Formats: sequence, structure tokens, C-alpha cells
Amino acid sequence: MSTPEPAPRVLAFYTDTVDESARLLTSADGRLEMVRTQELLRRHLPAAPARLLDVGGGPGTHARWLVECGYTVHLVDPVPRHVETARSAGCTVELGDARRLTADDGSYDVVLLLGPLYHLIDGADRHRALTEAYRVLRPGGVVAAAGINRYASLFEHTAIAHLHDDRVHGSIAKILATATHDGKPAFTEAHFHRGEELRDELGVAGFETPEVFGIEGPTWAMLKAVEQYTGSTVAGTPLFESALAAARMAEPYPELLAASSHLLAVGRRPV
Repeated sequence: MSTPEPAPRVLAFYTDTVDESARLLTSADGRLEMVRTQELLRRHLPAAPARLLDVGGGPGTHARWLVECGYTVHLVDPVPRHVETARSAGCTVELGDARRLTADDGSYDVVLLLGPLYHLIDGADRHRALTEAYRVLRPGGVVAAAGINRYASLFEHTAIAHLHDDRVHGSIAKILATATHDGKPAFTEAHFHRGEELRDELGVAGFETPEVFGIEGPTWAMLKAVEQYTGSTVAGTPLFESALAAARMAEPYPELLAASSHLLAVGRRPV
């Protein structure tokens, strides 16, 4: 069976349009995503030196800190630019696709899918990526899969004052109605999840008792708005710390998942 090809617009976006290596390290909402992803993963991962497969790991932003924590990390990504950058993270790397992994059955303790699911528009492709993660996990192994929240673009384009523009308004309305973005006029092809949808996708793939967390919590767009209008750096300020506290406080309340920018689902392969 041949390896699936990523969508050309997705490849072009990450090759020519955006520098993914800077996204989680510069803006306040990016830093919030990074801090929260780290603390959620640390809460659920087995102790180092577990074997971890970072699928769609981009330029190695998460692989770098995981290696520093003592994990053995192998990164797979479909974007050549990302794979080359990730070589400096201290992990092994491979050009590949989430829907057809080269890893052996049961060969990893953890599989991360922190990017692939929201660039797979077809539900069958997302299911294939999740079943591949299931296949390469040992019994009892952990999967952590991220999705973009269905309503994130509504909050984001309000914060950056674009939503009143007719073209943007129409694009966001389409995302809200269909959970899909066709890559026009900005970003790239993407699927937007509801929390229960992401949880159910893990369950259908065979993972036990998946939990879904709001990564940035309900106040991340405030950080983006402040940076947009003041031009100042918010990371490290009391406002940032309050937004981080809000994300933690929101965890027991599933109705607040809809206000986060990204979702993280964590499940286990049954023993």
C-alpha cells in the first residue's frame, strides 16, 4: 500500500507561508498553548525514558523539551522543511504521514498527534491516523491528540478585529456551519473539532476512556487582543498568569471546552 500524500496546500502553507518553529515561542497565546500542552502531557506521560513517537511533530518544538526531559523521541512529519529543522532537537526524524506509519506494531509507549488531525478533512483519514497510532502503541500506551476548537476562529478574528470584514465574516460563518476550512483566504485546509467529537473519534479507534482538555482555556483571546492593540509582549505579565490560571480552573467544566483555542484528547490502548 502506498503512503498517502498530504494536501498540496497544507505543504505549501508550512513551507512558504508560516514559520511553525516560532509560533509557540513568540505570541502570548502561542506561549499559553506551549505551557499548557507541556503541563497536560507531563500529567499523563509515563516516566522517562519512555519511547515516544511524535507524529506530525513539525519542526521539533515539543520534541526538543521532551528529549531534554529524558524521553527517546522519534519525529515523523510530511513537511521536508520541518524534518530538517527537527534534526537539531536531539530526536531521530523521518519524512512520513500519520495515516501510514513505518513503526512496528506495539513499539512505542506514547504517540503524540498534536497536528495531524486538524489537517485531515476527511473523517476516514482521521480515523486512519488514530488507528495507526493505536497499532504502534504497546498495550497500556498513551495517545495524546490535539484538535482546533470549532469556535476558535470566531474568538481569534474578533480579537484581531477582522470579523466585521464581509469576506472574513463569511469564511468564519462557513467554519462554524461546516467545521471545515478550505484554505481560503488564509490559514490552510483544516477541520475544527468539538470536544465530544474528538473524544468520540479516539473511542471509535479503540482507545479507553479518552479525556478532552481545553489547552488555552477560555481567556486566551484576551491575550491576543491586548497584543494586537498595544503592540506589547504579554507573556510573563500578570495578565498572562491570570489566563493560565483560568485555563487550569476551567478543566472540570466541559461546557468551557468550547472557549479554548485548541483541544487535547488523552487516551490509552487497552492492556
